[in-house]
Amino acid sequence: MFEFKLDPMTDFEAAAARLRAAAEAKPMKLPVNRRVDESHHAITDDGLSVWFTIQVSPHSRIQEAIFERMDRMPTDEECERWLHLLVVGAEPIEAPGLPGSTTRRFEAFDRSPDREAPLA
Repeated sequence: MFEFKLDPMTDFEAAAARLRAAAEAKPMKLPVNRRVDESHHAITDDGLSVWFTIQVSPHSRIQEAIFERMDRMPTDEECERWLHLLVVGAEPIEAPGLPGSTTRRFEAFDRSPDREAPLA
C-alpha cells in the first residue's frame, strides 16, 4: 500500500493538488472500469483515506471524492476540508450510502447539454 503522511493544512493542500493533478492527467472514460491506481489516493496520519477521480464521457465530466475510515464515518468537517480543495467548478453532492458505512462519496457533475442525445 502506498501511504502519504500529512501534517498541517499546507500538507492537505499539497496532497489535494497532487490528487487533482493525477485525476486531470488520467481521467477515466465512462463507462468506468473501477480499477483506480494509487496516484488517486492519499491517507492522512489519523487514518482518513481520500480518493479523487475524474470520469469523462463525450457529454459529461464527473468529479468524485471518496472518504473512508476503518473505525467510523468521516465527519462533515473532514470531508469539507478536502472537497473545497479537490472539486473545482461545481458543487459536490453527497451520494446516498449504506447504513453503518464508514465511507462517504461526493460527486460533482459537469454536463454539456449541446452534446447530449435528445430525450425521446
